[in-house]
Amino acid sequence: MANFQEQYKSKLMTMQEALGQIKDKSLIATGAFGQEPIGFLRELHTIYDRISEITLYGGGGSEKYPYMFEKPYQDKFFVTTNFYGAGTRANHPNGNVSIIPMHLHQCYTRYHEVWKPNVIATSATPMDKHGYFNLSLGGWELKFLEDADVVIVEVVEDMPNIPGEYELHISDVTAVVESGRTLLTGKPGELTETDIAIGQHVATLVEDGSTIQLGIGAVPDAVAQAFKVKQDLGVHTEMLTSSIADLAECGAITNRRKTLYRGKTIGAFAQGSRKLYDFLDGNLSVYMRPTYYVNDPHVIAQNEKMVSVNTCIEVDLVGQIASETLGTRQFSGTGGQNDFAEGAIHSKGGKSIIAMHSSGTNKAGERFSKIKSILTPGSVVTMSRNNIDYIVTEHGIAPMKARNIRQRVDNLIAVAHPDFREELRAEANKLMLW
Repeated sequence: MANFQEQYKSKLMTMQEALGQIKDKSLIATGAFGQEPIGFLRELHTIYDRISEITLYGGGGSEKYPYMFEKPYQDKFFVTTNFYGAGTRANHPNGNVSIIPMHLHQCYTRYHEVWKPNVIATSATPMDKHGYFNLSLGGWELKFLEDADVVIVEVVEDMPNIPGEYELHISDVTAVVESGRTLLTGKPGELTETDIAIGQHVATLVEDGSTIQLGIGAVPDAVAQAFKVKQDLGVHTEMLTSSIADLAECGAITNRRKTLYRGKTIGAFAQGSRKLYDFLDGNLSVYMRPTYYVNDPHVIAQNEKMVSVNTCIEVDLVGQIASETLGTRQFSGTGGQNDFAEGAIHSKGGKSIIAMHSSGTNKAGERFSKIKSILTPGSVVTMSRNNIDYIVTEHGIAPMKARNIRQRVDNLIAVAHPDFREELRAEANKLMLW
């Protein structure tokens, strides 16, 4: 213990001292979600005068950091990521951020083996008595940590210590900075009547004893609310959200009937409320593993009655799912959506579900259909029409599994917003989809 404390003290420094460890032309991988090194990113621009080029993988999205958003610094800092958040999305027009298309389970093979970051910057829990920091909120690929020359840890006092495989030892750390800040937390949004209706429809498709994966946003939260009457649900999901904590608290999640990691909620990262973080802290019924394992479709499929529930931006009449772009404009990323859909359709009794609003409104207040005859030109197909079993809106359930194109068109028009059904029928006729 004394040796670990001595190592800690020898590596404890200010953020400016930690930034001094970064060499020109470094490739820096940063923590995501709760693991985002906010203090590090706030001060990163201060090395501008002594570098010619820095590339970041991740880059952060919690704030509009100077290195990313202020013009004096943008010519030397470039961000590459596999998923756009609010920060990277807002910065895209500035030309110093771009996305790497990939399935999340391929993060190591698709990114690390090619790029090999030499600097890691991440937030972490305080060091425990054995010399370990916990990184479970951020979904780190451990290889990133093993191969980096410089590892900067920004300690956040109230970060939860979650059981699993995200431990970093003080002997592998270059610099420790005590942030003096608390963990950012979020509040679930208010659910609309439309969200609740969608959740109730999805709940009719899910049996007791199923293992679930829920995506991010109001619709998955509404689905979780509808699952509160279920029994013995299990969890195998990439992101643990506040809804998962609610389902565990009410007794709907027990993990008793899982076929893989029975008794354990399996996740890769977490983001949500203080209640979620308190639920996760030291919870032995939770186990965190990297995305190369959690998101591997072959692993996911080992869970019997695996149910994947995600949402999307729009869908066409044959069942192609667009979840990451608005036309040519990048909005988010592929993430793990296709990983879990692929795993679910190969699971014994599994189901791949897309839950979505049938329509939206633009800035002028005009309603538009999210079910389209063809996707908006330029939109990326996130999920193949071959990997979807059900598409659910507030108007009902459209079965896709084993349905031919004529049947798919019929089923999707039936769950479209009533204002657009005739128009969709006319367009389907014009395109000879019938």
